[in-house]
Order: sequence, then C-alpha cells, then structure tokens
Amino acid sequence: MERLNTSQRDFNAPTPKTRPSGWSRHRYQLLTLAGLLLGGIIIFILLADDAEATRAVLPILEPEALENTDSPLEDFAGVAEPTNSTQLTDTNPRTSPSAPVADKNWVRAEVRKNDNLSLIFARHGLGERDLHQIMSSDKAAQALKKIHPGDEIRLLIDADGTLRALAYDFSEANTLNIVRTNDTYTTSIIDRPLETRIAQASGVIRDSLFLSANRAGLSDALIMQLVQIFGWDIDFALDIRQNDRFSLIYEEVYLDGKKRRDGRILAAEFINRDRTYHAIQNIDAQGRAEYYSPDGKSMRKAFLRTPVEFSRVSSGFSVGRMHPVLNRIRAHKGVDYAAPTGTPIKSTGDGRIILKGVHGGYGNTVIIQHGSRYSTLYAHMSSFNPKLKQGDRVSQGQVIGYVGMSGLATGPHLHYEFRVDDVHRDPLKVPLPNAAPIDNRHMPAFLAKAKPLLARLSAMESELATTKSTPTGQIALSSPR
Repeated sequence: MERLNTSQRDFNAPTPKTRPSGWSRHRYQLLTLAGLLLGGIIIFILLADDAEATRAVLPILEPEALENTDSPLEDFAGVAEPTNSTQLTDTNPRTSPSAPVADKNWVRAEVRKNDNLSLIFARHGLGERDLHQIMSSDKAAQALKKIHPGDEIRLLIDADGTLRALAYDFSEANTLNIVRTNDTYTTSIIDRPLETRIAQASGVIRDSLFLSANRAGLSDALIMQLVQIFGWDIDFALDIRQNDRFSLIYEEVYLDGKKRRDGRILAAEFINRDRTYHAIQNIDAQGRAEYYSPDGKSMRKAFLRTPVEFSRVSSGFSVGRMHPVLNRIRAHKGVDYAAPTGTPIKSTGDGRIILKGVHGGYGNTVIIQHGSRYSTLYAHMSSFNPKLKQGDRVSQGQVIGYVGMSGLATGPHLHYEFRVDDVHRDPLKVPLPNAAPIDNRHMPAFLAKAKPLLARLSAMESELATTKSTPTGQIALSSPR
C-alpha cells in the first residue's frame, strides 16, 4: 500500500522546468528567421531561372527581324511557323475552348463571313486594348479594316496571352507586319516582287475540253480564258469534236520562287473541225488586254455566240418543230440551251434592256436592244438579276438572269433568240459583226510581237500532230522577267 502511494506521489510530483533561458529564446528566433531567409533566396533563384527559360523560348521580335526577311513566317530567333498538323489543346483560360494554343507558334486565323478584327481577337483571347494599340499605331495598320472572308491573319501569341506579332497579306505581294516592342506596336510593310515566267501547253481533245485541258496541265482559270478568247467563233457547247486540238503560250506568276497563279494567255491556237483559229494578245494604251487574229482583226465580236457556258443545245432553230407543250407544229425561232436551274445567263452584247418581266408563254423574259439593228431575247428564266431594271444598260457578258422553266417549258433551259432588223435569225449561224481592229499606226509593232509567238505555236502544233498524244504538264520557255 505504501509502495502504491509512493508511486502515485512520484507521478503527480511537479516536473523540473525545461523552457529555454532568455539567451536560448533569442537564438531560437534567429535560427527561425535565418531559415526563412534562406528559403526565400532559394525560391527567388528558382523563379529567376524559370523566367530566363521563358525569355529564351518566347523572344520578343524586333521590327528589323521582319524587315530583313523575305517571308513574315520565317524563323525569328527560334520561333517557327506551325505546320498545318500542329494544333494543341488550349491551356489559357483567356482563350476560347476551340482556339489553338499560340504558345510559341504562329496561329492562322481565317476571316469568316461577317467577321471583323475585334471578333477575331476575341476568339484568340486578345483584348480590345491590343486592338486599339494596333489600329492607332500607324496608317499602314488601316489595311486590317479591309479584311475579307477567306483572308488569313497570322498571330504570334505568348503563353500568357500577349500578342507578340501579327502578319497579314493584304495584297498578292504585300504583307503588313506588326511587332510588339516593350508595350508598343510597330508596323512595317514588306514588298515582295512578283516574277513572270512564260510557259506553254497543248493537247488533243479526247473526251471533254475541261478533262483534256486539265490533262495537259491547264488550270480551270486558263481554260476559261481560252473559252473567252475563242468564244465568239466557236460554240463550246455545240462545236467541240473529238481530236480538236489546242496550243497556248501563257504567263505564270511566281512569288519567292513559288508559283502563285497563272497569268494571261499571250497567244493561242485552236483547231476546231479542221479549221484553225489564232489569237495574239495586244495591250492597248489604257493597259487593257485584247486579242486579235494575226492580221490584226479583233477576236472579240459585237456578240457572244452563246449566252450560257457549257450547256447543250436541246432544240435548234426551226420553222416546223412540234411544240412539246402545245403539241402542234409551231416555228421555233431561237435556240434552246438545256442547263440546270440557276445557271447564269449572260447578255451576248452591249445594249439596253427594253423588257424585263413575264412575257406570255416565254415566262420570265429579258429583251435587250443592241443599237438600231440588233436585239436578243432570253426566256424561261427562274429569276432576274435583281440589280437590273428595265431601261438599264448592260455590258457584254453581264449576268442578266438565271436558267429556269417559267412559262411554257417542260424542263429547265434557256430559250435564246437573235434578231436583225426585227427578223429572227439562227443564233448558231448568223454572221456576227466584229469589234474594231488594231489601228494601222500600231500594226507594225503588233506584227513584230506576233511573229515569234506564231512560230512557236506552229512548232507546237507540228509536234502535237506528229505524236497524236496529249502532253502533260507545262513547259517553261523563259527565265523570270
């Protein structure tokens, strides 16, 4: 019992004092403060290293870097243009979920319908302050007010959402560059010269003009030029035959050593149904390109041969045709061109609209008066060009309406009539009046220009007739000029 009480007393007895003395307390506080300072220094060093690494990855572009570079999307201090396949997940909360990360790459922003620069900036997490600074930086920046759907604006954006640079090709050979330096934006314009090279192509028509010309290396734009040049003499909807041949000499436009587009045709030959047509380009004093035959006569006639492109003739000119709706013999004093509803209809000549509206069994109709002797009629339209009204003047090739089947029609087509002195003539056979020929004063210069081109076309035709095959691709004739 005594042992138990003794143990209890020992357990409950007060313990000796263990708190540090005054000097010990000061030492404890000093050690704590030193530890905090050391930790702060370590954190500062780590943050400084991270900041240096960020500057290395995302350098600020100087204007000189853009001015001394042919392309605004070249590597600038290690910052490269992204490839089409590079599109990362957005980690910046300021940007929209669908916007690609612009961490260290150029981002391509396509201008959409009804777009403006403010909407484009918002989609990429850029604020109104950036927009205001850019638009007030220089007069050159006003080019950004003229953006169009389909244009492309290239942006270089830091990971923190800071716009470092902007590039916009506002014309074929001019690029607007805007670069951030400190807190301001500097603009510059890069002018890159276009190069013109001369090429040639030729082919034999085996199926359709488009397919055969494509196989010969012609773009759609070149094919349409060819059709427009010879369209007054050849009906491309009706006259084209297998084994017809074509040859042309034309320009190609290059930028920075890369082909951008096809230019104008300099000379062309078309052999249709064993009849040969030649056309040579001539530039007049106003800079307009017109085409003439080797003897200086204009290829352009006062009238186009056909008002719709690449359709087929479903009914020709006839005085004894069975009308498909009335079911009786009735003269067909025009030509019907079968074409899909909505196909554009062009005025075949310069003139004035004397009727626009519903015209009996013709349905929606336009009649155009061309001077005192000629008039043309276009019937069964689905709709008119809304910008034109009765009494307006129209130009050759201008769209006046669209193919349909209004009035007495069994299917979509254009009914076209051609009248001379108010007498119906067959549009496919009537001789068309020519435009003015080359002035006699300019004939020597024209003939001197035409001679080598015609010689080259002749050589191409001889080779084509010998091989009886369709060449593929284009052949360069000259170095850049």
